[in-house]
Amino acid sequence: MSTTRKYAGLALVAALGVAGLSACGDGGTKDKPAAGASDAPKSKTVTLVSHDSFNVSDAVLKEFEQQSGYTVKKLKSGDAGAALNQEILTKGSPRGDVFFGVDNTLLSRALDNGIFTPYEAKGLAEVKPEFVLDKEHRVTPIDSGDICVNYDKKYFADKKIAPPQTLDDLIKPEYKDLLVTENAATSSPGLGFLLASVGRYGEDGWKDYWTKLKANGVEVVDGWEQAYNERFSGSAGGKKAKGDRPLVVSYASSPPVEVLYGEPKPAEAPTGVSTGTCFRQIEFAGLLKGAKNEEGGKALLDFLISKKFQEDMPLNMFVNPVVKNAALPEIFTKHGVVIEKPENVAPETIAKNREQWVKAWSSLAVK
Repeated sequence: MSTTRKYAGLALVAALGVAGLSACGDGGTKDKPAAGASDAPKSKTVTLVSHDSFNVSDAVLKEFEQQSGYTVKKLKSGDAGAALNQEILTKGSPRGDVFFGVDNTLLSRALDNGIFTPYEAKGLAEVKPEFVLDKEHRVTPIDSGDICVNYDKKYFADKKIAPPQTLDDLIKPEYKDLLVTENAATSSPGLGFLLASVGRYGEDGWKDYWTKLKANGVEVVDGWEQAYNERFSGSAGGKKAKGDRPLVVSYASSPPVEVLYGEPKPAEAPTGVSTGTCFRQIEFAGLLKGAKNEEGGKALLDFLISKKFQEDMPLNMFVNPVVKNAALPEIFTKHGVVIEKPENVAPETIAKNREQWVKAWSSLAVK
């Protein structure tokens, strides 16, 4: 569930004009630029590097392009981890100007590799303070989303069993053999669910929790598509595939999606969210160090936290805005839930322990 820089110094020299250089006696005149001066126009294309899930309405993007004078080129580069790896490998000579899609599970890795140029985006004061994790403004928070267990409402109503609401509930006997989750080594929601257990039970307790969850019949599959659209009985895809697991690790935004794309569209979401099982993902964008169009990159970052873009995001990427004044669409407010107390783990703690946690998790959950 990064950015640009470098041309500002050159632009400043150009802005100071030829007169100052000619005064130094290097051959410049009023009609002829000094040796080495460039007449090249500034680039009007700004390149956004992102993971594959980035999306924006054509009309909203066109409005930004018309107002700013920049044309946005989108360069999608696989999942978030793969996209970040490519930017680390091309550090200093980036493929674009802005990188979008590094989240709090990968943030420390991006910052430690120094791929971003600090920039405090216009409008940052309107971003909720809890989302601003980098005080040096190397990255700008853009959206948030909660990884949570979803449940099949019909299954639990038919069985006359209350759906689970907390991580503790999931290890109770009445929920044996009901949960499917994704592999933490290969899936972002799978990793998020592992981190939820770390946040809830601590570094000394999460392994014991997973031992109990495994004993209670949790099923592990490779990725979200298989878990949600094949194994989960509550989704439209899962119903067609005759999935038999009424609990799945997905997102808090999944119920509104079931309504939006339901055929016929249901009056109520067929799925619910276990609000005490969630881990919050925060996605960031940043100006890439060495960007060819630093000024365009800054303008693009300003746009990404503008009210216009923030209110456009939910129905395009199914994430939540991070600015205070952005309204959610009705389908989110009517069929979604607000997660008041998600689990969190500090990005630096994740960076330090992620590999060993995933390795230990694999030995416990994947056998």
